[in-house]
Amino acid sequence: MGVLLAAALLTASLCAECRAEEEPSSLYAKAAVLMDADSGRVLYSKNGDEVLPMASTTKIMTCIVALENGKMEDQVTVSAYAAGQPKVHLGMDKGQQFVLQDLLYSMMLESHNDSAVVIAEHIGAEFLSLPPEGERSVEESRQAVAAFAGLMNQKARDIGCFDTFYVTPNGLDAVWTGEDGVERRHSTTARDLAFVMRYCIGQSVQKEKFLEITRTSSYSFTDVSGKRSYTCINHNAFLQMMEGALSGKTGFTNAAGYCYVGALERDGKCFTVALLACGWPNHKGWKWSDTRALMEYGLSNYIYKSLEEKEPDEKWCRPIPVKNGQTEHIGEEAVTRVRLEKAVDAREEMLLKQNEQIEIKCQVKENLEAPVTSGEEVGQICYLVGGEVFRMDMIVTEDAVEQINMGWCFQKILDRFLLSGIAF
Repeated sequence: MGVLLAAALLTASLCAECRAEEEPSSLYAKAAVLMDADSGRVLYSKNGDEVLPMASTTKIMTCIVALENGKMEDQVTVSAYAAGQPKVHLGMDKGQQFVLQDLLYSMMLESHNDSAVVIAEHIGAEFLSLPPEGERSVEESRQAVAAFAGLMNQKARDIGCFDTFYVTPNGLDAVWTGEDGVERRHSTTARDLAFVMRYCIGQSVQKEKFLEITRTSSYSFTDVSGKRSYTCINHNAFLQMMEGALSGKTGFTNAAGYCYVGALERDGKCFTVALLACGWPNHKGWKWSDTRALMEYGLSNYIYKSLEEKEPDEKWCRPIPVKNGQTEHIGEEAVTRVRLEKAVDAREEMLLKQNEQIEIKCQVKENLEAPVTSGEEVGQICYLVGGEVFRMDMIVTEDAVEQINMGWCFQKILDRFLLSGIAF
């Protein structure tokens, strides 16, 4: 009986381990990514590089660009163009004035499309030095919003999201036609969307303000006149679904379907999840099911492993011979010592599966040609997981070595004569 019980317990334990290793296999989303927010490494991907519309998840980029480029205390005036945006909207009127910060809460909590356009138009108009809102034509309003979309696209490129293109600040389906006639759709990939969220919560200088806004459960404000008041409720249900939920943004259009991007931090781990085309009506809850499945997969399967467990071969630190280099005495071999310069964002540990291994590749030049300067790059030490480099340290020269010249030769010959006692 004891043997049977032990066998049953062992089987149960093995089954639990198998379940922990299994990737989510029945996600509803057409495209999905689970990302380690610390390193930016994709831990799970389903069509993660497929370009798709993103709906109102766009607004996380609108928010962070506004926070980084705008003044929260600015009073902004609603243009006719902004007031004409479709639902979901705050319902503002042309000429009405608001404080910029209040509209960020309106945009992020209730996903108001008109608030997003007022924010974009205000900052874009300043960028283009256009007339004030009250004196602006509809065409100038469009130009200002397009300029803000340009800032969004530049930010996307700056953080490494090259498959993302913004046409609108609110995520409504749209197509932009370039001067060459090429059309580009308002779109992203699940990988890029997860990366944008990673930037918003962890890398931007305005990350704390972004988190403050997106974690607020409700927010009340008035227009500048104080005559009209508004209350916004946060519709990100994920904040109450899982312990450690940090932030998130929902989205829906007829072309995009239900979309979601969210972040969670627990047990020292931080993840972002991005979902695109996660069902259409009547499947509004599918995005929550997929988000939970991916977050739980990350929490159950990934642990931090220290890089100290696997040190690089010490051959990298040997002095490197320098051809035609000056030395103390004629006939000696010139060499330069080397040192390691760690990457600015060097990680000492990495979030990995239990069976994943860190691979270290070292490449350093076997010899150099004089002259050699101190700090010259001569090699790299790369840390890889699954063939992907996640950290690269530089090997650089410690000593400068001058090239042999006539002056050095004459001095060394003179030194030799003086040492041998020969007089001139």
